Amino acid sequence: MINQDMANVVFDWLMPYLRNPYTWAPLYLFILIFSIRTYKKRGVIMMLFLVLSFGTADFLSASVIKPMVKRIRPCNELTLKGEMVSRVRCGSGYSFPSSHASNHFAMALFLIMVYRKRWKAILWLALLWAFAISFAQIYVGVHYPLDVTAGALFGSAIGYALARLFLYIQPETSRQIEKP
Repeated sequence: MINQDMANVVFDWLMPYLRNPYTWAPLYLFILIFSIRTYKKRGVIMMLFLVLSFGTADFLSASVIKPMVKRIRPCNELTLKGEMVSRVRCGSGYSFPSSHASNHFAMALFLIMVYRKRWKAILWLALLWAFAISFAQIYVGVHYPLDVTAGALFGSAIGYALARLFLYIQPETSRQIEKP
């Protein structure tokens, strides 16, 4: 349904960009610079934990779970040839779980946990950002909805756990971020 029935010229143009990491490079750079300039040493530690969230989600989803599950991507599934619309290069890797979803939900949950008391909008902005990237994975034909859902849940758990660890190790950061 997402891959075919929702097809339109806007999504055909937009979705490949949403899933491209280079599209988000300015946002990543902004988060890095903002956090370090605003919170100094704590900001550096915060960004190390954010990168650890991303790296853990990426490594476990791509290098541990995918090789165990070995689910073929929909764009490579022979039984779906002629039904799937591939809007980007398919790739040869496995499909379950979506590493894009795992990585971005890990970062989103980390940022939500760390910044939620100061910036209420972070909840919806971060979730919308991670959801848009994940939705794009289905739309372009490289993942099934279950791949993205599992990746989102997996990444969310990692981002939440590492944010809790960060706030435990750096409790003053939570108080510092709360101040207007």
